[in-house]
Amino acid sequence: MVINIINRRRFLTAAGLLSLGLTSVPRANGLWNAPEPSTFSKRLRPVGRALESEGYYVWCNSPIFGEDGKVHLFYSRWPADKGMSGWISKSEITHAVADSPEGPFEYVGTVLAPRPGYWDATTCHNPLIKQVNGRYCLFYMGNSNGKTNTKRIGLATADSLYGPWKRGDAPLLEAGEPGAWDDHCTTNPAFVEAPDGTCQLFYKSWSTYEYEHSVHPSIRGNRKYGLATAADAHGPYTRHPANPVIDFSGRGGNAQFEDAFIWRENGTYFLIARDMGVFNHEVGLIMESADGIHWSEPLIAYHELAHYVNEPPAPAHLKRYGRLERPMLLMQDGKPAYLFCAAQGGEYNTSSAFVLRCEGK
Repeated sequence: MVINIINRRRFLTAAGLLSLGLTSVPRANGLWNAPEPSTFSKRLRPVGRALESEGYYVWCNSPIFGEDGKVHLFYSRWPADKGMSGWISKSEITHAVADSPEGPFEYVGTVLAPRPGYWDATTCHNPLIKQVNGRYCLFYMGNSNGKTNTKRIGLATADSLYGPWKRGDAPLLEAGEPGAWDDHCTTNPAFVEAPDGTCQLFYKSWSTYEYEHSVHPSIRGNRKYGLATAADAHGPYTRHPANPVIDFSGRGGNAQFEDAFIWRENGTYFLIARDMGVFNHEVGLIMESADGIHWSEPLIAYHELAHYVNEPPAPAHLKRYGRLERPMLLMQDGKPAYLFCAAQGGEYNTSSAFVLRCEGK
């Protein structure tokens, strides 16, 4: 199968194994047995829903500790009357603040709204907040026609988490050349600084041909992850020759994943993401890498929502009820402290953040 996944245990660093307990038993074909919960998954304790916003769907919750000691959350929202699919054409990125990672969060304001006439004319979505070289960088996805084929990754920057935010007139990374594996879009940004200071932008994409000719009508195309690098967060970015660096398509069954969050800890790269058929469509995945290019076999990062709390039956209009999506970590002293996810449901039968605490080491 065509995949940049390491299947030999000796490649996995000792630091990473000790940190997250990524252990498993090889199959005869060299792959790990699955599903196998990671130690990371066993550290998670539910806090509950946050940011339940009347009249809106809430998604893509990216947290960071501010210099004011507060927790700042940058998230996507769109009007409830547009339904779950409203994210593709009506989303904006907003800002909320709390004294504690466990809330309550108070709405501050809209940070990025669609800009008619620009590449992000119809939606602003997928926020990822990072501090890079003393400035705040808000990576996000925008589109210009309310469809997936104009999804592009962009960047807004500010000296303060309260803004003002300056965003680029052009995206950071265009789609690949026609016929390339990533010719449809660039989306779901994950950003890491390499040990040498190189800016590494991981992104999701897929083939337009596969999207238009998929044999799985409910899951069009096969999502893979690529890597682009630059000397500065603003770019220009160059695609890595090993792309796509993570590709599960060779497993069959249209196995794939999305919503990757990537961080470095004790010299090792770690990735958590939403599963889309590697194990099932309800859990999260966790992998590790020594270089950000060759990745370990996945284990379970977190479980379905029912594993943590009891909630009412699913309303008929919420088709993704019970899943935790868009996993984002609140880092403290270089280590995961809280996991913020998005979950359908809640008080207003739309969607909200769902927070889990990372206990122990």
